[in-house]
Amino acid sequence: MKDDGQNGPAGLNGGTIDITSSDWKSEAGPIKVYLNDKTVSEIMVNRWDRIFIERNGMIQEAEHGFQNAEALARLVRALAVAVGKELNRRFPCLDARLPDGSRLHLVVPPVALDGPTITIRKSSDHVMSYQELIQKGSIDGKAIFFLNRAVYAKQNMVISGGTGSGKTTLLNVMSSFIGDHERVVTIEDTAELKLNVRNVVRMETKPAVGSEPAITMESLLKNALRMRPDRIVIGECRGAEAMDMLMAMNTGHEGSLTTVHANSAADALRRMESMVLRSGIEAPLSMIQMDLGNTINFIVQAERSFDGKRRVVEILEVCGRDKDSYITREIFKYDPDKGSLVSTGIVPRFVEQSRDEKLALNAEIFDPDKKVRLT
Repeated sequence: MKDDGQNGPAGLNGGTIDITSSDWKSEAGPIKVYLNDKTVSEIMVNRWDRIFIERNGMIQEAEHGFQNAEALARLVRALAVAVGKELNRRFPCLDARLPDGSRLHLVVPPVALDGPTITIRKSSDHVMSYQELIQKGSIDGKAIFFLNRAVYAKQNMVISGGTGSGKTTLLNVMSSFIGDHERVVTIEDTAELKLNVRNVVRMETKPAVGSEPAITMESLLKNALRMRPDRIVIGECRGAEAMDMLMAMNTGHEGSLTTVHANSAADALRRMESMVLRSGIEAPLSMIQMDLGNTINFIVQAERSFDGKRRVVEILEVCGRDKDSYITREIFKYDPDKGSLVSTGIVPRFVEQSRDEKLALNAEIFDPDKKVRLT
């Protein structure tokens, strides 16, 4: 099938692709071995002869590439067919979920200058537990105990971090602390969450295709509010939906969770300011900042270090905003000398103010000199 700019992606040199089967794995070539390798979490094809993988948190170059540019182009076409989405010169970028739950991203010419590219973030049937996070050194036992109690107390929390820092994994773990009696609605661009919750409704956005309109995260969030949720979980806040998320948190849906791309906890607040402004709301920045300061309770900052290790490096309490800046307090921070997250001695407001014994009796977890047995 020739590429006329509408039907499918051209090869590296504008050749033809003759794929009609949706069995894309038959065209996987050199990446097939990595699809079956449980130690590989991500596959990145930059061009036909240059493939990289992430194995056990470290990026390394694959030993073999595709036979030629045409072989890669055939796989790209097969993938587009498999997910049933348009990919061509007019729509050169594709984001989708493969049948096994893996996240797929394709880019083709003219946007991709060196030919078609593929990025696959593999899905895993294994849902990591909080015990595994502690064993891996991703978080301190006291901090995970705190997150357990913060979720129990229905604190609004944002998980912040860069690409591949473990935000989704952390969100999955934190969701396991949600009570069985609660109804949860999740909204994602591409479904990646594996919440350990029985009463859950999962929704996914849909791009515009032909005459069919897009179903945006913003519209799904508005629908979610009509579904009697106790909590709303947004896989990742990226744009105007941040305004609706804030409104939901302020109207009886406390304990909601989301993630944002940001390099620090402070940067996460600034990013969310920009997202709210994109909603077109006619409100001064100072009012938006006040709403954020009064609505977001905690920011959990995740990081991926140079050695590929993912860890939580800060848990920041947001206590409001004054005239010049957000009022924040570090509850836990990463100590490079100890190589772990440590408590700062500050007791969060919700613990100080609560009459619930489950919270009041555990204020000692914020004492840096005391060890706490997890129960």
